[in-house]
Amino acid sequence: MLILASRSPQRRAILEQIGVEFEVVESSAEEVESGDPAAVVVENSLLKARAVAAERELAPGDLVLGADTVIAHDGDVIGKPPGTAAARAVMRRLAGTDHQVLGGIAIVGADGSERTVCVATDVSFRPLTDAEIDLYVATGEWQDRSGGYAIQQRGATLVEHIDGDYLNIVGLSVVELLKLAPELRR
Repeated sequence: MLILASRSPQRRAILEQIGVEFEVVESSAEEVESGDPAAVVVENSLLKARAVAAERELAPGDLVLGADTVIAHDGDVIGKPPGTAAARAVMRRLAGTDHQVLGGIAIVGADGSERTVCVATDVSFRPLTDAEIDLYVATGEWQDRSGGYAIQQRGATLVEHIDGDYLNIVGLSVVELLKLAPELRR
C-alpha cells in the first residue's frame, strides 16, 4: 500500500490519474524553509514521509511517499506567499525571468529504507504588467502554492515556456516517482 504523506490535492489527482492505489495521511512534520533549494525539497519530503512512517504501523511492502515543491530564483527559495501583498511581490519578481521548480520526492519503506530524488523544471515567465499581476492575484489561486501560481490553472497564462517535467510543476513528477519506486507500476 502506498501512503501519501501530503494534503496536496494536485498530488492526489496525479496518483489517481496514473492508477496508483493510495491512502492519504497528512504529515505533521515541521518543514525547513531556508538553505540550498534542492536540499530543502529533499529534506522536507523526507521529513514528511518519516513522520507518517513513524506514526503508522506499516505492513511489509508498504511505502510512504513524501513530496515537496519550491521555486528557486536567483539562489533563493520562494515558498508559499503568506498574503496578497507577498503574492504580488513574488509575481513582480518572477515576471520576465527564469526560475526553477524543484520537486522533492521521498519514499520510506516499511523496512526503514529511504529513497529520494530532486527534480528540476525550468520555467520562464513572460513580462507582466502590474494590471496583469493584480488580475492573477485576485483569482486567489496563488494561495497555498509554492511560487504563488498554479500552472495547471490560470497560472498557465503567466508562463512563456518550460523545459522539463510539467507534472513536477503541478506537484509530482510521475517519471521520477516510478524510477524511485518501480513497484508502483502494476
